[in-house]
Amino acid sequence: MTDMSEVETASVDAVFSSHNIEHLYPHEVPIALAEFKRVLKPDGFAVITCPDLQSVCALIAEDKLTETAYTSPAGPIAPIDILYGYWPSLAKGNLFMAHRCGFTQKVLTGTLQAHGFVNVASMKRGAPGYDLWALATKQAVDEASLRELAALHFPGTQP
Repeated sequence: MTDMSEVETASVDAVFSSHNIEHLYPHEVPIALAEFKRVLKPDGFAVITCPDLQSVCALIAEDKLTETAYTSPAGPIAPIDILYGYWPSLAKGNLFMAHRCGFTQKVLTGTLQAHGFVNVASMKRGAPGYDLWALATKQAVDEASLRELAALHFPGTQP
């Protein structure tokens, strides 16, 4: 994400980033977002999904750090896995799976806007997803178009 030099500038319609931005260190996030913007065509957009720290921390505040929040195809997922990375994978030496930063809906939206995305639509899902979704455009679009794009790409929504 931080070096997409193999992808030509302004050559893609959309960038889909699913559960990978949280694997970056905070100082790398602007670099990745700049790369997303660079490769997007002028009317392109990015869809980003990542864990929602606010909903995960609500579980942690209830002292459920190691209790199963949901079961994925890989097995039970606890808040500690969502916060720091999936423990069984980390235990196997897959340290690239560690989470090095995180977002709330407000922070993800603000980060995208602060790094040059013009319009941002976002949503958060509590249980069982505990995730955030954001759609960010490279150039201005009207509210109806933004909502339509988000509805096409966010889970459980319809245009």
